[in-house]
Amino acid sequence: MPFLYDTAVGLYHLGIRCAAPWSAKARAWRAGREGLWERLEAKAPALRGCLWMHCASVGEFEQGRPVLEALKAARPDLPVLLTFFSPSGYQALKDLPLATHVDHLPPDGAADARRLVALVRPRACAFVRYEFWYHHLHALKRAEVPTFLVSATFRGGQPFFRWYGGAWRRMLRCFTHIFTQDEASRARLVRIGLGGRTSVSGDTRLDRVLAIARSAPELPIAQAFRGDGPVLVAGSTWPPDEALLRQALAASPMRCLVAPHELGAAQLEGIERDFPKPLIRWSEAEAAGDAGTWAYAHMCTLLVDRMGLLARLYRYGDIAYLGGGFTGGIHNVLEAAAWGRPVLFGPRHRKFPEAQALIDAGAAVMVRDARALEAALRAWGPGTPALQHASAAARGYVERNAGATARVTAALLPYL
Repeated sequence: MPFLYDTAVGLYHLGIRCAAPWSAKARAWRAGREGLWERLEAKAPALRGCLWMHCASVGEFEQGRPVLEALKAARPDLPVLLTFFSPSGYQALKDLPLATHVDHLPPDGAADARRLVALVRPRACAFVRYEFWYHHLHALKRAEVPTFLVSATFRGGQPFFRWYGGAWRRMLRCFTHIFTQDEASRARLVRIGLGGRTSVSGDTRLDRVLAIARSAPELPIAQAFRGDGPVLVAGSTWPPDEALLRQALAASPMRCLVAPHELGAAQLEGIERDFPKPLIRWSEAEAAGDAGTWAYAHMCTLLVDRMGLLARLYRYGDIAYLGGGFTGGIHNVLEAAAWGRPVLFGPRHRKFPEAQALIDAGAAVMVRDARALEAALRAWGPGTPALQHASAAARGYVERNAGATARVTAALLPYL
């Protein structure tokens, strides 16, 4: 397994180097790891005895953030090393005040993994959701560093549960404890002999999205656009989502506040060209200031060409559409549900148990085409009992299932 794994990792790194001249993401991945060890060595004295939290990207950090905030509240002097695999995660959070140092995850080789543990000597480590790195996990285990997996989910088809998954199962045994989001995930771990080191904590994102909904400041541009409604908030959309929305909105009285997943010029221009008019960009509204506020309620589309606003934008909608269901996977449905917004999304939601839970609660609908999206928008018409029921079900699901942060934090604090 180590030989095959190291070969695969080496080929992956080679592929990134080869792709860098043509791919902005590959260039960012490579550039972010230049000078990594110099940065870590410079910070090592301040990091000794730290909590090391590792996340794939921004979305996973949003699951880890409530735990990190609670631990820092209880141990204000605790040094924190926060690492990301994704360059976008690092760029978004490199100045996070909660962390002593934020950086990229060193390559997962045996020597690099041992070097990192010896350098920062973590007191404990928390990996978030589904990060599994063979050498890093084994280096932590050999150094007897208590290591936790937070808000994990497992599916039956994963290598951990297949006949060839011995090495994957050994990675799981490197964790001191695994906190799962749901009982189904824990049951799968029990069947492979890991019941003694697992428990169902729930999803820490629920605490995060509730905190945002309770304390987020208002967004005057979005408030002005909303007017008397009705408004569909389309969040983290990709071009296939936008094609669906364009067709459905043509037959709907709803106006749309759309925040695409990426802000590339081609995607923004496509939305600007194809979505209902009149349309205004968020940046244009910012530039106009109070002078243009009166006109926003008469717009059909508000195109949000700014990052970092989406979790607060759901406040201003009646219904939310979550992008990604026709590409890699849906965005965070809980951000919308925390505001009491029923959600719509495409078919690729199998990896997200909270999406199915919202469907079961009557707070979400999966759509496969524009016709299904049109039907869902009609069924949840403004002021209808169906919309009121779905809205209450969405908020109720989040409130009933919150509390994971306290359970995880209570388990980690004795190690810190």
